[in-house]
Amino acid sequence: MSDDIDFTELLPLGDDVTPYRLVSTDGVSTFETPEGTFLKVEPEAIRRLTAEAMHDIAHYLRSDHLAQLRKILDDPEASDNDRFVALDLLKNASVAAGGVLPMCQDTGTAIVKAKKGQYVFSGGADEEAIAKGIADTYLTSNLRYSQMAPLDMYSEKNTGTNLPAEIKVAAIDGDAYKFLFIAKGGGSANKSFLFQETKALLNEATLLPWIFEKIQSLGTSACPPYHLAITIGGTSAEFALETAKLASTHYLDNLPTSGSPSGHGFRDIELEKKVLQLAQSTGIGAQFGGKYFAHDVRIVRLPRHGASCPVGIAVSCSADRQALGKITKDGLFVEQLE
Repeated sequence: MSDDIDFTELLPLGDDVTPYRLVSTDGVSTFETPEGTFLKVEPEAIRRLTAEAMHDIAHYLRSDHLAQLRKILDDPEASDNDRFVALDLLKNASVAAGGVLPMCQDTGTAIVKAKKGQYVFSGGADEEAIAKGIADTYLTSNLRYSQMAPLDMYSEKNTGTNLPAEIKVAAIDGDAYKFLFIAKGGGSANKSFLFQETKALLNEATLLPWIFEKIQSLGTSACPPYHLAITIGGTSAEFALETAKLASTHYLDNLPTSGSPSGHGFRDIELEKKVLQLAQSTGIGAQFGGKYFAHDVRIVRLPRHGASCPVGIAVSCSADRQALGKITKDGLFVEQLE
C-alpha cells in the first residue's frame, strides 16, 4: 500500500490566538508512562470549567462583537433604527455583565464541542461531567430551562435542568483538552437551513442572486444584526449544516483561505465581502430597516460528492453566546469575555 496519500483534515485550523483567563489549577496533574507524559484531568475539573463557561456566555460577550455594535453608532450610513438597536443592545450587555440577569430570556440549548488529545486521561464519563457542569450553572443562575422531554409522541415535560445538552467529544493529537461552549437560542437555531443544490450553483452569476434571495428570507425573528455563515459543499448534508453553525460562532476563522487538491475546507474572504454588501443592501437592517442586517459573513467552501452540493446557512444572533475553553497541564482556562 502507498504511503504517499496526501491526508488533510476537513477543517484544518490555524494557531489559536484566543485570549484566555485562568479558572483554576485544581484537578489537573501529569503522570509518566512508557508512551510518554499524560495529562490527568479529574471529572470535577471538566465540570467546573463547563459551569464557568456556561455562566460567562449567558452574561458576557466577545470584545469584537461589542466593537461591532459600537461601529454601528459611529457609521454615518447606519439608519436611526440601526443606531437605536445597537445602543439598546449595548445597554442590555451592560446590565447582563452584572452577572445577575442574562443577556436574553431564551438562555438556549447547551452545545459543547470538545477535542481530547491523545495524552489526556480522564477516566471516562466525560459527557456526564460536562452535562453536570451545564446543570450546575442553570440550576444556580437566573437562566430559563428550555428543554422538553418527550413522554410519548405527543406529550412533553420540561426537564427542569436545561438538560439534555448536545455534547460531542472527538479525538485529536496532543496533550490538551479543547472545548467550544455554545448556548443556542431557539430563534437563531430556527434560522438554520439546508438546501440540496447542484454544480449549477457554482458560478458567481448564479450563486450571488441565489444567496441574496435566501438571506432575505431569514427575516428578523432571530434578532439581527446577525453573524451570518454559509457553507457551500460538504461530504454530507449534516456536515454542511454543522460547519455553518461552527462558522457562525467564528470557530473556523483560522481556516485556510484557499483550497487544494487534497480537499480541505477553506474560507472565501472575497466572497464574504460581497455577501456582506448583499446583506446590507436588503434594507432589512437591525430589525426595523437599515444597513446592519449582518455584522459580518463567513463563507466556507467544502469538498463535495460529485452528485451533491449541499448548502448550509446559519446565524448567530445578537445574543452571541459562545466561548472557547481548554484544559492543559497549567490549569483550566476559558475565553476572556467582557
